[in-house]
Amino acid sequence: MNKSQNIYDNQDFFDGYKKLRDNQYSANNLEEKPALFSLAPDLQGKAVLDLGCGYGENCAEFKALGATTVLGVDISEKMLAVATAEHSDIEFIRADMSDLSFLKRKFDVVFSSLALHYIENFGLFVKDVYSLLNDGGYFIFSQEHPLTTAPIAGASWSKDADDNVLHYNLTDYARGGKRSTRWIVDGVEKYHRTFSEIINALVTAGFTIEKMIEPIPTKETIERDKSWEKYLHKPNFLLIKAMKKME
Repeated sequence: MNKSQNIYDNQDFFDGYKKLRDNQYSANNLEEKPALFSLAPDLQGKAVLDLGCGYGENCAEFKALGATTVLGVDISEKMLAVATAEHSDIEFIRADMSDLSFLKRKFDVVFSSLALHYIENFGLFVKDVYSLLNDGGYFIFSQEHPLTTAPIAGASWSKDADDNVLHYNLTDYARGGKRSTRWIVDGVEKYHRTFSEIINALVTAGFTIEKMIEPIPTKETIERDKSWEKYLHKPNFLLIKAMKKME
């Protein structure tokens, strides 16, 4: 039985999400994806696992970068229907990534793009990822920035009389737990964790943290669309590269 919400099989959400991801100027394309791939090690000859693989476009890129085997896991039937149709040479499994006990093989690199904020028990999840990695392997992930997930009522900005953004409204940062917000549709369930919770879970599992990125819009992006300037106040994403220690 699935433990996580499967919002991506909601047709209204799926249609809205596809429109968002098809936008070349989305935050995913301009910020998250370049940052994620900048953290990737040499994938030549490696076994790669992509948790929350969605349409499988990252899986295809991992294979293009030299990975010998790539496995994509996602909870959404609709997302995987697209993935299998577009990337027939890649293996995909429909499963809830909050329980990884069904995986009985090892990997050199585990990626996850913008899916970890849907995981309730982050500490257990991180330990499971650690057990799936070969010694010296990497766990590389992106998630919504903790300052984004913090406000219980959802992210918001203060503006002046001319509608110029003054600052981000940070509330509830130390109140961890479930958030039910509107993102494309109402009732999207996510989980907020502080930076210390995230870092301590990785360290407790045995990981060594190699690098963190909080991508911000480039000067060119802001010049093209000034509304992006507000993300100099509060980044959209947090990315972490962690390594499993050599035994």
